[in-house]
Amino acid sequence: MDKTEPQISVKRRWRVVANLRRAVLMLFVFGQTGIASYYLLWVLPYHGGTALEIGMLVLFAILYAWIAVGFWTAVFGFVVRLMGGDRHSILKRHSETDLQHTPLAKTAVLLPIYHEPVHWTLSGLKAVYRDIERTGQIEHFEFYILSDSRDPDVWLEEQVAWSNLAKELGGEGRIFYRRRPVNLNYKSGNVADFLRRWGKRCTYMVVLDADSLMTGSTIVRMVRLMQREPGVGILQTNPNIINGQSLFARIQQFANRFYSTLFATGLAAIQMGDAAFWGHNAILRIEPFMKHCGLRKLPGFGIFGGPIMSHDFVEAAYMGRAGYEVWLEPGLGGSYEESPPTLADELARDSRWAKGNLQHLWVMLREPGLRFAHRMAFLNGIMAYVASPLWLGFLILTTIAAANMTLSPIEYFPDGHQGLFPLWPEWRPEWALGLALSTLALLFFPKFLAIIDAVIHRFTKDFGGLFRLFCSVMLEIVISVLLAPVRMWAHSRYVVSALLNVSLQWAGQNRTEETSWKEALITQMPGMVLGAGWSAFAWSLDTMFFLWSLPVALPLILAAPTAVYLSRNSLGQALRKRRMLLIPEENAPMALLEDAVRYRSREFSHSTLTPLEQAVLKLDYNRLHQALAWNHRRGSRKAELDSCVARCLEHGPEALSRSEMSQVARDRESLQTLHEGAWRASPDSFWGRSIARLSAQTKET
Repeated sequence: MDKTEPQISVKRRWRVVANLRRAVLMLFVFGQTGIASYYLLWVLPYHGGTALEIGMLVLFAILYAWIAVGFWTAVFGFVVRLMGGDRHSILKRHSETDLQHTPLAKTAVLLPIYHEPVHWTLSGLKAVYRDIERTGQIEHFEFYILSDSRDPDVWLEEQVAWSNLAKELGGEGRIFYRRRPVNLNYKSGNVADFLRRWGKRCTYMVVLDADSLMTGSTIVRMVRLMQREPGVGILQTNPNIINGQSLFARIQQFANRFYSTLFATGLAAIQMGDAAFWGHNAILRIEPFMKHCGLRKLPGFGIFGGPIMSHDFVEAAYMGRAGYEVWLEPGLGGSYEESPPTLADELARDSRWAKGNLQHLWVMLREPGLRFAHRMAFLNGIMAYVASPLWLGFLILTTIAAANMTLSPIEYFPDGHQGLFPLWPEWRPEWALGLALSTLALLFFPKFLAIIDAVIHRFTKDFGGLFRLFCSVMLEIVISVLLAPVRMWAHSRYVVSALLNVSLQWAGQNRTEETSWKEALITQMPGMVLGAGWSAFAWSLDTMFFLWSLPVALPLILAAPTAVYLSRNSLGQALRKRRMLLIPEENAPMALLEDAVRYRSREFSHSTLTPLEQAVLKLDYNRLHQALAWNHRRGSRKAELDSCVARCLEHGPEALSRSEMSQVARDRESLQTLHEGAWRASPDSFWGRSIARLSAQTKET
């Protein structure tokens, strides 16, 4: 009883504080939105007297409230940092001395992968492993590479790379590899497969993404915090973006690293123990996760039926429903991920996220017992994409209103206006200017507030000094203004496609390739035509309306060159040499990041043979794959596999489909038969020529 009473007291205390903070936030957001909506009402010619103006008012209020939430979150973060941090956070509850003396528990480090660059991805895991080794606590950790890759050339390479990695690190019995033969329920299904097989081996699991890096000290610290906080089910770090090379990636990297200090601090202070889980760079308590966070298929129609695509927010909500706390702790540090290198890659990722986030609408409205804060997290994630078609709708209504005022005679009795007296249209340009400035302040003031925060806490040097920091912020603002309409148009299409339940292809992310002019023109042409057409129409209506349309139309017209030049690594590196868009990790060396760069830059053996050819011809590779394969020769499968093996020996792998190749590579006897048959093949056959290439390659090395 003595142990539980302090826990209950602490829990009640933070909930009271959280409710108070959320009430203040809602007061500011809705109060400011109400005032802004009142101003818009009087800016409109008929003061809301028409259905068109009512539609504009409703859309404006929704969008204004949403950006006001972001504004006040940043202000909260600024105030919290000004006061020395949030004393109610779980990190502030425990001294470093207490944490150092807290024993560790067995923890699994999970790396779910799907068609990722193999050498690049496992080099990142190697850097994390080495950094945990440096803490002296490696014996408390196990590492699991969980593959969902379907292409046999990819997963055969993964198996060899895993084996080599385990041998190099002396991690046999500590680094494991598992590839699911059936890919169900995306990443959450992959993690669930791990939990069913090995979940009881460990107390906690740290989930990484393919591009995740976390310092060993941060991971150890997280385990110790979980040990001291038995009521916490998920502890989420705030990952910072690193290793940006292209101009686009460096812009995202700088914005994330510099602005997130305020936004993440404010978000953590408002959410407290009802935070969200972002799917990676977090630690989870395995037992309650297995018990309460299983994801059933949605029972609805279309997009709202089938497996949940974006699992992380849902799992956090289920953990909260079970009575466990979920915390975001920005003070942990040492948590990193990478940004898509191009605008095209970011938008391709957003097309998947949009569908997953829209599914949350069903969970938010229909799932019983969820905490209000988690329902609001769902709403915020949904608005991240729905805001775009709402903004597009507002622009459409504004264009219709401008066309009506220009092309149609003034209506003194609009929309069935009753009464003896006409409704006179009024224009208040000074109110319109004030409203526009208010909206711009919501969008851009937090960026300058971050500069003030950097000056107060004296870390401007970490970003290249005050002058370069200011220039970097101004450059980021210009780029964000250019990208906002492009993202709006793309996200609007994604939302419509998601609601129509258009199927999506999931694939590994591009890590290095730049955007070509051809690709940019093909992908951005619809938006460019839309922007040019809208701008031309605005010019035909009214000069002022044309000028008003330019901040949206011009970025759409310039979308293709914007996408091309932002993808250029040369521009990103040129700015880095001038110490622009700099982040602290580029100033101060860090062992983890240096290791990751060094391991990834090392040349690995580029073979002229495909992974499947190597699996057949190389004896050590063949034995490895046999050890990981199973006996699938049951019933009719035996005849099918024999036929595939015979065709492969006679004509080479090209004679098999990818599915057939995968079946052969998963069967132990087939691998052995292929190895023996290939080495007996005639010199002028496919396998004979492959052996010749292998021999030449062996002589070179």
